[in-house]
Amino acid sequence: MYARVTMVQGPPESADASLKVMREQILPRARDIAGFKGILSLVNRETGKGLTATFWESDEAMKASEAAADQLRDQAVGAVDGSELVSVERYEVELDER
Repeated sequence: MYARVTMVQGPPESADASLKVMREQILPRARDIAGFKGILSLVNRETGKGLTATFWESDEAMKASEAAADQLRDQAVGAVDGSELVSVERYEVELDER
């Protein structure tokens, strides 16, 4: 499995608005992308920093999803005033115990 991890910085008070955008707009569209295996979003309500990891069945699926992911990421960041994209990184998942 592979993961794309996005870090976003926004106003601390925007955490709930960001989560609403993720649940109502981003997740339904992400589910339609071939190879999508799930999502994990973390937020620090004190600093406004958020991390979102999307999981992909293969490196090829993650690479094929780049254009769609870029569009969804821009939509999510743009939907919350004061939010900005900090970084996007890609990883191979080595351990997953949930």
